[in-house]
Amino acid sequence: MTAITRPLALLAGFGLALGAVAYAPASQAGHVSVGVVVGVPPPPVRVVHVRPRPGYVWAPGYWRWSARGHRHVWVDGYWVRARPGYHYRPARWVHEGRDWRFHRGYWAR
Repeated sequence: MTAITRPLALLAGFGLALGAVAYAPASQAGHVSVGVVVGVPPPPVRVVHVRPRPGYVWAPGYWRWSARGHRHVWVDGYWVRARPGYHYRPARWVHEGRDWRFHRGYWAR
């Protein structure tokens, strides 16, 4: 890729991710946790992203469990349009007893 097409490709990818997030039905806006009995998730991947965008919040990447592949798969972070009166709680894994429970990212008041 040339020096010009790489940034354009990244911006296009961010645009697609934002479109997918903006399209999510309101019913998915609440807090969801998924019980999964898996090994310890790997440490987060350190990603350097573009400068903050006014009116958006960075949703950091996370490890998703792939039941098909029986392994953790990295999901890249993305920009989410800010919601006035809410703050974004990113996706995370929580150790509960002998198991790990995944909590999806969500908006909280």
